[in-house]
Amino acid sequence: MKRPGNRGRLPSGQPNPIDVHVGARVLQRRVVLGMSQEQLGTALGLSFQQIQKYERGANRIGGSRLFDLAKILAVPVSYFFDDMSETVQQMTPSSIGRGMTEPTAPSDEADAGVKRDSLKLIHAYCRISDPRIRQGLMELIKAIATMTEEN
Repeated sequence: MKRPGNRGRLPSGQPNPIDVHVGARVLQRRVVLGMSQEQLGTALGLSFQQIQKYERGANRIGGSRLFDLAKILAVPVSYFFDDMSETVQQMTPSSIGRGMTEPTAPSDEADAGVKRDSLKLIHAYCRISDPRIRQGLMELIKAIATMTEEN
C-alpha cells in the first residue's frame, strides 16, 4: 500500500534511485558544459539550491522541467535515463508501492570523490581544442589504465 505523501521516496525516506540517477545526469551534463549551478538555475528561473536538490535526487524533476533542462543542456530527454542500471530501473514508485524491497547498493559517498574528479577531467578534456592533443591524451590515459590493470 502506498504511503500518502511519500512522493516516490523509498520506505526508508531516501530519494528514489531513479530520481538520483536523473539528477546525476543533470550534474554530469552541466559540468561537461562548464555551467555553474547558479547559471543553470537562472536559465530555469530557479535558485542554485533547487538545482542542488535536483542533482542529489532530493527533489523530483517534473516532466515539463525535464524538458526545459534538456533544451538548456542541449540533450534529448532520454539522455537523463541513459546508463541506468537494471536495479534502478526496477525502483519505480509503483514497484515501491507494491512492496518491492529497497536495493542494497554501496554508499554513494565512497564514489562521490571519484565522480567529482571524473567530471572535472571530462570538463577539462572538452576544453582542449586541438584534436591531436585530445587524441594523445586519450592514448596516454588508456596506456596508464592498461599498466595499472596488469599490476
